[in-house]
Amino acid sequence: MHMADALLAPAAAGTMYVCSGAVMCYASKKVREAEQPEKIPVMGVMGAFVFAAQMINFTIPGTGSSGHLCGGMLLSAILGPAAGFLTMAGVLLIQCLLFADGGLLALGANIWNMAFYGCFVGGMIVWKAMMKRGMSRRRITAASIAGCMDGGHRAGAG
Repeated sequence: MHMADALLAPAAAGTMYVCSGAVMCYASKKVREAEQPEKIPVMGVMGAFVFAAQMINFTIPGTGSSGHLCGGMLLSAILGPAAGFLTMAGVLLIQCLLFADGGLLALGANIWNMAFYGCFVGGMIVWKAMMKRGMSRRRITAASIAGCMDGGHRAGAG
């Protein structure tokens, strides 16, 4: 879930912008080095899918808050962690600007919590480790659950 602007002090928000910006530069460099122009349209289509999927909210019983699906690990599994991160950052930017999900002050933190953890931690570490010995329905399900547990409840990601 997106962090609201009110949860962050400007100094913390600035720090998260720097961290997210550094990873964005790294991911941009990796995507550029890969020289796979056919991946760009897939990034757009997957970004649209994740955008739509993240608009589905559900109530978290007994907490008074809600959550939603987060597609970072899915993007990483299909596109790779760097392209997945950039796609997720784009999705979060659109959600911030058009739907006021999070806000501009918290955008750096939301990119870190949802794109970095989802794509690099969930995708690179959890997904790759669990798929090392081949894919099966059971492994995909277990990796999806483990990735959600890993990336979903970081500081304020809720």
